[in-house]
Amino acid sequence: MIRANANPILVAGMFAMIAQWWGRRRKLQQMCREDARLLLERNPSTAYYDAQRLAARARFAGDSQAFMHWARVAAEVARISNNPMDIKVVQAIADEEEQFARHGSTPSKSA
Repeated sequence: MIRANANPILVAGMFAMIAQWWGRRRKLQQMCREDARLLLERNPSTAYYDAQRLAARARFAGDSQAFMHWARVAAEVARISNNPMDIKVVQAIADEEEQFARHGSTPSKSA
């Protein structure tokens, strides 16, 4: 709650920071939606697995921002797609990407 005698400059600054954060959050959500749509357009039956593969690859590369992005894209694909998703396939993808990361190579399949 904002006090009645609060400094108006501080209050305005606080609201500006919140507005800026909200704008960044909306931009990130929009990027996730666009990437999900592109994956679904490219191949609807593998879009979820492609996003999971990219998330796993980023995770094992230590890129936390890319990991979060692709995990959100996978969630968005799951939300808007009617295609079935199998957790065993996702686990196999993660295992495969982990093996490639350990051996310092990249998989021959591109996501």
